Amino acid sequence: MKKLSKALRQGGIALAAILLAQGALAGDPREIIRQMEENMRGDASYTEMSMEIVRPRYTREISMRSWTLGDDYALVYVTAPARDEGTAFLKIGNEMWNYQPNIDRTVKMPPSMMSQSWMGSDFTNDDLVSATSLTDDYTHELLGEEEVDGYDCYIIEMIPTPENPIVYEKVLQWVSKEHYLPVRTENYDERDQLVNTIHFRDFEIMGGRKIPAIMEMVPENNSNQKTIITTHSADYDIEISEDFFSIENLTEIN
Repeated sequence: MKKLSKALRQGGIALAAILLAQGALAGDPREIIRQMEENMRGDASYTEMSMEIVRPRYTREISMRSWTLGDDYALVYVTAPARDEGTAFLKIGNEMWNYQPNIDRTVKMPPSMMSQSWMGSDFTNDDLVSATSLTDDYTHELLGEEEVDGYDCYIIEMIPTPENPIVYEKVLQWVSKEHYLPVRTENYDERDQLVNTIHFRDFEIMGGRKIPAIMEMVPENNSNQKTIITTHSADYDIEISEDFFSIENLTEIN
């Protein structure tokens, strides 16, 4: 009986610790965003994705593979269509390079290009490689809670810090309370006008963790077009070093 009582007390203490940790997380918008980024990215990852660009007169699809290491390293390699195969993008810290196989040239992209469309999609270069950290490069304020697409969510306002050249002037992020995953993102310009909305859906287990399989961006001023990125597979248990993320490797991946 004494052993049972001790076990119950220990279990109660453990449960209380978990509840206290969850309470602390709920009250700290920066920590909520940090947990969301960690759940989405992990320490290192490899993913295979496709991107569908939907326009009133045509639809275009691009297939790609990507590797990441922490917040500072990312490499994206386009595998299809044939005319774009071999195009690659590299991010190291706040710097980004683009390899164009048709001219066999690697170009370093200036900060001004981070806001430009990525391969004709509604996503920008910054959106693609997450050249900024949602945790470190913004201030955070918890605005409240709301149900979105069946998920109870925290609503967090994020304002970029002055020293960071960030595409959007304000971001509203809806984060699911259950799994700390993004459900909706709204991006605003310097006039506080909504630029676009990103919807996250079809949450699935990939690589041992739950992630949104579909990320759909809809521009506010062109509701008849959208871009959909679908993650087909993901691995968060890869062994990869910083040496992999090199300008030389942009031309060698296949």
